Amino acid sequence: MFASEFMTSPVKTIGPDATIEEAIALLLSLHVSGLPVTDAEGRLVGLVSEGDFLHRAELGTAKRKPRWIEFLLGPGEVAESYVMSHGRKVHDFMTRDVATVGESASVNEVVEVMERRKVKRLPVVSGDRVIGIITRSDLLRVLSKVVAPKPASAADCTDEAILDRLLAELREQGFASPKTLDVTVEQGVVTLIGEIFDERQRPALVVAAENIAGVNRVVDKLVWIEPFSGMTIGKTQGF
Repeated sequence: MFASEFMTSPVKTIGPDATIEEAIALLLSLHVSGLPVTDAEGRLVGLVSEGDFLHRAELGTAKRKPRWIEFLLGPGEVAESYVMSHGRKVHDFMTRDVATVGESASVNEVVEVMERRKVKRLPVVSGDRVIGIITRSDLLRVLSKVVAPKPASAADCTDEAILDRLLAELREQGFASPKTLDVTVEQGVVTLIGEIFDERQRPALVVAAENIAGVNRVVDKLVWIEPFSGMTIGKTQGF
């Protein structure tokens, strides 16, 4: 799936010369937490978001470093902070180094950029023009379409088919070796028997079974062997 398929478009923008009052009013009226900033030709020049209003002089939250640190940093650093906390126009306090993606970016690429740049929204650009925006809500909408279990045929839901798919999943993921387990399936009920050496393996094994189409219930009879003491702890659970 490409960015152009799940981005929000058209996207509302704001100009760099808009006032702080206009920016706040637009964010509140649109019920959004951020807006691309574009110039008169529609080119992306920045981004304004709720985070840009956290340290404002009007709120008494403007940041000031100790005087001796300001002296070491020089007047430029102090001046820049002053503009951010006192500026009246969007161009004074907007984020200028904006992370973006192209319209052909994949879901994986979008998430990677969001995580690497630590942002919650990404303008989608074609050249230097904004054609849409992707937020975490857009990713949730994508997830909502694929998270529901897919219908499986009767042949895929036999006990033998369930067992084969579960063992294949365990071999692929690598968090537990099928050789240390005795997994059985009877009328859609998966029973997990065997040894684990890290308690975190238990929920992973249960989840792997739950995700197999045709599974009605999972019975946990796994035994945890504490690797240092050799003590064994059993637990039986199901869903």
